[in-house]
Amino acid sequence: MLFPRSFQITWEDNTDYWTWLSIIEPSASGDAEIEVPKLVAVCWLSVHGKLDISKLSPGVSYVVVFVVMLEEDSHGWYVPVDLWLELPDGEKQVQKVVLETMPKSKWVEIHVGDFETPQQPGDQATEINIWLFEQEVLNWKKGLVIEGAIIRPKK
Repeated sequence: MLFPRSFQITWEDNTDYWTWLSIIEPSASGDAEIEVPKLVAVCWLSVHGKLDISKLSPGVSYVVVFVVMLEEDSHGWYVPVDLWLELPDGEKQVQKVVLETMPKSKWVEIHVGDFETPQQPGDQATEINIWLFEQEVLNWKKGLVIEGAIIRPKK
């Protein structure tokens, strides 16, 4: 899992736009406390993460999802957000999702894209980039909480 503190989030350190909360994340090795950002209000949403896939198993297909929650009083999510997965070769997979249709107060996985790790590690680039953003309509949005991004083998 990529945790939110590893993301680049526009205005993440300005409490007028984002606040950071501590939550308990259950896991097989015991509960862990993680920090998650809660959107107070922005019109320019930009969340970016990256991962070196050379540490993943070779020749395996993976899926990438953001794990997010909309709070009960969230608003502004009628405009589609863009989700991008940029692969090491520069290929981009692009999705558009209207978050307003998601259930409220529940963690939801939003599909970003899929990729396969190379069979043989080589000299090629090994970093993937993921984005969740909305920068076209620039309406005010609030109430999004981001738990992180999951990269897991595809079923």
